Amino acid sequence: MLSVLLNRRKAMLPIALAAASLWLAACEPIPSAGRGPAVDPSKPVPVALLLPSGSGGSGDEILARDLKQAADMAVADLAGSVTIDLRVYNVGSDPAMAAQMATQAVADGAAIILGPVYGESANAAGAAVRGTGVNVLSFSNNTDIAGGNVFVLGQTYQNSAARVVSYAASQGKRNILIVHEQIPQGDLGRRAIEAAARQSGARIAGIVPFEFSGPGVTAAVPTIVSTAKATGADALVLTSDPAGALPLLAQVLPQAGLTGSQIQYAGLTRWDLPPDTMRLPGLEGGLFAYPDQATYGKFRSRYTAAYGSEPNLIAGLAYDGVAAIGALVKSGRSDPFSVASLTQGAGFAGVNGVFRLRADGTNERGLAIAQIRNGTLVIIDPAPRSFGGAGL
Repeated sequence: MLSVLLNRRKAMLPIALAAASLWLAACEPIPSAGRGPAVDPSKPVPVALLLPSGSGGSGDEILARDLKQAADMAVADLAGSVTIDLRVYNVGSDPAMAAQMATQAVADGAAIILGPVYGESANAAGAAVRGTGVNVLSFSNNTDIAGGNVFVLGQTYQNSAARVVSYAASQGKRNILIVHEQIPQGDLGRRAIEAAARQSGARIAGIVPFEFSGPGVTAAVPTIVSTAKATGADALVLTSDPAGALPLLAQVLPQAGLTGSQIQYAGLTRWDLPPDTMRLPGLEGGLFAYPDQATYGKFRSRYTAAYGSEPNLIAGLAYDGVAAIGALVKSGRSDPFSVASLTQGAGFAGVNGVFRLRADGTNERGLAIAQIRNGTLVIIDPAPRSFGGAGL
């Protein structure tokens, strides 16, 4: 069974990369905040774009291409109001190269750094330029590397957990059983669910970890089922994704007597990719957080028309980053890239919906709640369009 999980993960690599695996091991976050250099909005604003090209992996080359093209779209959309001097630096997946190129970018005059993708590389880039006051807007979703002058733009487990848990609680599902794999992503997901429960007034009824393998999942099933029944849990929140243990869990848990009619299944990852995931009987009625597809659909259509192929799912982060940079320059502040400016409360209108950056380097995103019904995705609670103020 372990080989089945590993082979499926390998086959799903492009989707896993797009959806949730922008990780690598995290180093300690950087403690001091970037001040951000002064910017003259009447002149081209130098922005460094750190891309994963050069790693030797075909997936990284495709991702780098899509990120660059999305960034180019945003630069073109800003034409006439702000001029962005976008400078590309290829860092592969090597943290040392990311640090070297970040240092070079700042020496070349970059006022802010957009990218890189992987967590270790983003951490290294931030550390390399910390003393310069330049901030890094990474494409990572690993909040363990956020802080100081490093921000993460990717959709995080905190985003998903806060939305899913608060919605479940609003529907009376307040006793939550957490099931997570014993890997860094699973542990981070567990912590995110616990924090979301505290914020929403829900209760953690139990926590069941499992070894990330086929036998590990199978061995954990009796404990999951018995814990759910003994604690009166009414919601089961899974950290696993379709490229990992989710399909197996969706098969064996209902077979063991824990069905969607007995407990509300919910997840922190997208359960619609690949689409056949939604046809797993165990996930019928399941809930998960979903980006604002009204805004993303427009971006995807424009991107496809311009470049002849659909964008990688995280390509929109490059567009969002450049658009946010442009909006901050247009605001007229003398320090548009300081932490105070980057974390202004109204946030930004992104292609995946509204988002804002937090002072701790994490982000908050406006997400919808999706439910699987008859093997298809249905939006049952739409994404918010603002954070209570006028966005940029």
